[in-house]
Amino acid sequence: MKSFTFSCELANGVHARPASYIEALCSQFNADITWQNKRTGITCNAKSVLALIGTDTLLGDECVLCIEGLDEEQALQKITQFIRNEFVHCDAPLSSAQAGSSETLQPLPRNLTNLNVNYIRGLAVSEGIGQGKLLTMGTINFDHLGDLPTALSHHKEQRQLDTGLKTLIASLTIQFNTAEYAEKEVLKAHLAIAKDPEFQQHLSQSLVVGGRCADAIIATVKHFAERMKHSASRYMRERELDIRDVCYQLLQSIYSHQHFANQSQLTEPTVVLADDLTPSQFLELDKSMLQGVILSCGGSTSHTVILARSFAIPTIVGIEADQLTSSLRQLIIIDGNLGVVITERNTAIERYYQQEQWIKAIVSERQAKFRNQPAYTADGKPLEVAANIAHSVEAKQAFVNGAESVGLFRTEMLYMDRNTPPDEDELYNILCQACEAADGKAIIVRTIDIGGDKPVDYLNIPAENNPFLGYRAVRIYSEFIDLFKTQLRAILRASVHGNLKIMIPMISAFEEILWVKDVLAEVRQGLRKDEVAFAEKVPLGIMLEVPSVVFILDQCCKEVDFFSIGSNDLTQYLLAVDRDNSKVVQHYNSLNPAFLRTLDYAVRQVHHYGKWIGLCGELGAKGSVLPLLVGLGLDEISMNSPSIPATKEHIAKLNNSECRQLLNQAKQCRTVQEVEHILAQFRMDQTEAPMVSRDCIILDQDLRSKEEVIKALADNLFLTGRCRYPNKLADDLWAREDVFSTGLGFGFAIPHTKSEHIEQSAISVCRLDRPIQWGDEEAQFIIMLTLNKHAAGDQHMKIFSKLARKIMHVHFREQLMKATDSEQIESLLKHELELT
Repeated sequence: MKSFTFSCELANGVHARPASYIEALCSQFNADITWQNKRTGITCNAKSVLALIGTDTLLGDECVLCIEGLDEEQALQKITQFIRNEFVHCDAPLSSAQAGSSETLQPLPRNLTNLNVNYIRGLAVSEGIGQGKLLTMGTINFDHLGDLPTALSHHKEQRQLDTGLKTLIASLTIQFNTAEYAEKEVLKAHLAIAKDPEFQQHLSQSLVVGGRCADAIIATVKHFAERMKHSASRYMRERELDIRDVCYQLLQSIYSHQHFANQSQLTEPTVVLADDLTPSQFLELDKSMLQGVILSCGGSTSHTVILARSFAIPTIVGIEADQLTSSLRQLIIIDGNLGVVITERNTAIERYYQQEQWIKAIVSERQAKFRNQPAYTADGKPLEVAANIAHSVEAKQAFVNGAESVGLFRTEMLYMDRNTPPDEDELYNILCQACEAADGKAIIVRTIDIGGDKPVDYLNIPAENNPFLGYRAVRIYSEFIDLFKTQLRAILRASVHGNLKIMIPMISAFEEILWVKDVLAEVRQGLRKDEVAFAEKVPLGIMLEVPSVVFILDQCCKEVDFFSIGSNDLTQYLLAVDRDNSKVVQHYNSLNPAFLRTLDYAVRQVHHYGKWIGLCGELGAKGSVLPLLVGLGLDEISMNSPSIPATKEHIAKLNNSECRQLLNQAKQCRTVQEVEHILAQFRMDQTEAPMVSRDCIILDQDLRSKEEVIKALADNLFLTGRCRYPNKLADDLWAREDVFSTGLGFGFAIPHTKSEHIEQSAISVCRLDRPIQWGDEEAQFIIMLTLNKHAAGDQHMKIFSKLARKIMHVHFREQLMKATDSEQIESLLKHELELT
């Protein structure tokens, strides 16, 4: 046996985050490793985070690590090195991004805030809009569990505890074996807790003579939860909720569900309010009645939030329950798109959200015909539209949204926010779930891209001054070779169940490709030796994100099967711009002509050698840039799945040859501004809509306020394809109204703006069935002028002036007010404004 004595140098002691480092390191060895705090006298298994936290190790405490086993020498060497050189850094303050406090709330649309309604902001973590009665679901309070059963003999209580734990494990196992996607992952975590030896040991030790099982369970949940809920680690904070959940289920297993019932009966449309909501509580809720979830605690990676997304339940976190006390049992609206809870349901708000749902329904119906069809340009050129996912949980919804494949499975997310890496079987099962959802469609699995902006604590990769140019992705694989081989084995094993492809990130040199292929061959040989089935021909590709690869594509094409452009990193590497540095972020722009030339050269080179190339960065989902991507001749573009239907619809309106001509023009531009200008001109030319047309004229509609009129007209421009962001366009119109009201008198108003959010300049008309207040005037006939910022010049003022002069004439006003249909108004405006 080997031992090592040292003093704890951590200012905050061994809490969850440092414990996770120690546990991950010790778990790499077969030897038995114990940690003893000499001050408290507590000795624990160093391979358990829960046990390490329980030693109550504080700054200055003398500790002893004892190691016994066949690999004790190797373990002693690595652990000693870690304690001496790296342990003190385990307690470094979390960055704001890690702590989850960096999320900034975007301003709400003026059409909503102008309604002067009571609302509360939170962080939106699951999209959608719901309306229902606000009801609380109490956090499981282990201090107030009601009347507990009378204690039996110690022997009977111990037997009850053992039987209840076995029953719970059996029940969770049965549920796990029949569950899918997110639910399966939650149950797996609960099983791990129920089986944890430290957890079980504490239960047994807490069962004192004369005590009850319930007392032991309460003591255990408090023991672990108290340490975890104050952890600096988001992962550990969220696991505290899982521990309380498992302990409550254990109470139910021992004393029956009748005695410890969950509050899961929803009898009407309901928005649930809770400090925390455990995964099992969420799963028991009737989803047909559940309209939304509001949580005081929790983050975007908590199991409950992941489940909410998979069930498409609008969810907001970060709102304290006492902020909504006065709204309990009242009808409220939860807006998971904006992160808003509306507590005052007046007529104006109800009409606002009726309009929102109406627009959503129209767009959904319009895009439905594109969802399940391959994407083609107007002249018949195919362009595969794929989804980016980070977990198999997302795959099912991605294909529902119309994904033709998965263009990027970001597997590094499976390694983050946990204490140890996933093992081969866990990875295999996750990949099999994705294959099942894909039903034969391709899935490009990117091997772990850890480092840079995606740190993983348990790997103990030192902090770097410039992590994006440092030790990340393929560059760490040789040090963590077992991690890499485990992932490759899992991918190859899962390949017999679906169409999987392997993609390596951050390749910058040809020898890296050769090294990866050697490792892959070794893994294949190992599987053959173990007689494990796998697909012999799994395509191998690389990310094209480091500029050096662009100049050796001829060589790369001889060794790999496909390429995928990582537009985010390729942009920042090519332009030498840190996209997270506010001082230089203005230089980070994928419309830079140099970047466009690089993309075009890469695509042409790859196709010259008969290979496939796609693009999986954020650029793929930007509708404004889509014509350039079509012009490149890419085989595929990949994006977050909610963007897929709109992208397919957009592609269907584009002509491939015209897009190619546009790209050629963009490559000849000298500046980003010149590229933006020709893109804006192209979009205007594509619509070929006259400035005045009947589809932008609304007659005799029941609109009751200035806000409703501006929203209706902006939304209509969105539906007619002239505007991509109606809320932003409306905000630009309100900015003009803030300067001076555009009410002209005589019952007329002319709201107007020059905006970058209008694709095709337009004159919109709204004639109301009754007058509304417009500033100090009343208005019944509204003519809204929205001109493209890049092409307007002084045109908007000329049209505004001409309209204002015309409206001074009673005959012109009477003609507009008495027109019987939109065709008459269209004809009159074209004639009077000389727009024919």
